[in-house]
Amino acid sequence: MKLAAKTTEELRQIHQEAQQQYDDFKSLNLNLNMARGKPCAEQLDLALGVLEALHARSEFANSKGDDCRNYGVWNGLPEMRAIFSKMMEVPADQIILGNNSSLQMMFDCIAQGYTHGYSGCTPWCKQEKLKFLCPAPGYDRHFAVTEYFGFEMIPVPMLKTGPDMDLIERLVADDETIKGCWCVPKYSNPTGITYSDETVRRFAALKPAAKDFRIMWDNAYCVHDLTDTPDTLLDLYAECLKHGTEDQVLFFASTSKISFPGAGVAALAASKRNIEDLKRRITTQTIGPDKLNQLRHILFLHDINGVYDLMQGHRQILQPKFQIVEESLERELGDLGIAKWSNPNGGYFVNLDVMNGCAKRVVNLCKEAGVVLTDAGATFPYGADPNDSNIRVAPTFPPQEELQQAMHLLCICVRLAASEKLLADRANAAC
Repeated sequence: MKLAAKTTEELRQIHQEAQQQYDDFKSLNLNLNMARGKPCAEQLDLALGVLEALHARSEFANSKGDDCRNYGVWNGLPEMRAIFSKMMEVPADQIILGNNSSLQMMFDCIAQGYTHGYSGCTPWCKQEKLKFLCPAPGYDRHFAVTEYFGFEMIPVPMLKTGPDMDLIERLVADDETIKGCWCVPKYSNPTGITYSDETVRRFAALKPAAKDFRIMWDNAYCVHDLTDTPDTLLDLYAECLKHGTEDQVLFFASTSKISFPGAGVAALAASKRNIEDLKRRITTQTIGPDKLNQLRHILFLHDINGVYDLMQGHRQILQPKFQIVEESLERELGDLGIAKWSNPNGGYFVNLDVMNGCAKRVVNLCKEAGVVLTDAGATFPYGADPNDSNIRVAPTFPPQEELQQAMHLLCICVRLAASEKLLADRANAAC
């Protein structure tokens, strides 16, 4: 029976029970952190072979004869670019490898548009007004980059098929101050949505008023499947070639959640014209990335099949954790009508929507009882969730036992916050 259909006396009883359960949890003095989508230690152990790949090796050349200990190879080792080419569905000679952070490469691309411009246009810093489209709920660190450079960020609702393309098409067609759009197209952070084929085709066919418009296509979870029936994502680059819009997209990926977040390899892919623009900046910025790290990844992974094999190990660790989250939410909140959540086929998050006006209260209650979640509102530009309802659940890092504790507490806090609000609303209505 839905909570809103309960009598006031029944609601008071539910509130008292939730409060008692909450107080019991506080007495445990928990210290659990689910604030970020970090791999757990068992996942990191899967890639320890990366660290051992160069041991007892007498030479450090790649297949082209480049000594990976030395300067050079500005765009990264071709063998590693070949692996990313399969992951990103972009030709290997149109891929640039960085060090461990794809976010840093995204920041640099925004910075290049800001200081030097794209497509022969005036640098963004010399244009009077700048806007960026931000599908929300979305990735808070994306939003932080465009906020840092002073863009006005425009929230775009996320639908079951991806961002609201009707809105995006209308906005970019009429407003040349809109310079781009953030995208996590497969297993989106945090909704777990994979963009539909129609959504991908509509991105490829966009006709923005701004000639320097850029789609930031962050395919962070392209190989992070958790089920036997994984989502599939249409090849955006191939679709752009059909429309002649390939210059509008910058593609990103990394091994951050494949090998080591702190010592992986990041990749940026783009059209041939964009690669030439990016080359001028990158070859000024650095003489070359960490090629020894790329070499040891090549020796460990070998090829794309090595990536797929490694990701099966990740799946075996993560799938039970996502199951704990989904079973906990269904068991403790399923019949109450006070929460909705995603059941993703991959990625790193479960998206939880609680009653409007309750997300901050839930997150604060959890924090006071020793479980840290992502700040309520963080999944929206400027940290402003208009409904105060969205919570990002990150189940990957805690051990299963701790995750079960954390989820039980989270469900208690959702019931406590919802019953509080319903009782307060009824009291106000009676006045």
